[in-house]
Amino acid sequence: MPAFPREELEEMVERWLQANKGAETSGDWTAMSLLFAEDATYGWNYGPDTEFMAVGRDEIRDVALGLEMGGLDGWEYPYQEILIDERKGQVVGFWKQIALATRADGTRYEVAGIGGSWFGYAGDFQWRFQRDWFDYGNAAACFLEMMGDGTLSEGMTARMHRSLGGGLPGHYDLGKAPAPIWPPR
Repeated sequence: MPAFPREELEEMVERWLQANKGAETSGDWTAMSLLFAEDATYGWNYGPDTEFMAVGRDEIRDVALGLEMGGLDGWEYPYQEILIDERKGQVVGFWKQIALATRADGTRYEVAGIGGSWFGYAGDFQWRFQRDWFDYGNAAACFLEMMGDGTLSEGMTARMHRSLGGGLPGHYDLGKAPAPIWPPR
């Protein structure tokens, strides 16, 4: 992987953070796809049997940021810490996943644990890859709590019902995705 000027990577991170805030405000995450290279990949693991992978900017826009983020309007992903390695052209960001909805006691729903994203930089202010991690068990527990409290959004409820049917775009049996979870060096 080539080295990049640190200032360029810092600007890319700032562009990403601004796009993230814009998506939180609008509830539409698809505009963030413009920060990915045409042939970029974006994936994460869903547990011992399933992984998600979107290949190419269009699939990242339509599936990863469209279908997968669908129903997460009213959620924020504040980045807590960001590490930049300009020699490798990589960035790691640690974020929380917090709903705007509140419990009866006034506290906001939040997925417990640490969430994060690992990015590979392609140059020209575009990501070559993004890999996310989060605690799937804690995310499911939070969504089920919200469902039980009647605070889960209609969009997220519909998304959860879609996933029960299986065969969702971008979902693959472990090791069968069109790009590996561990990006090639």
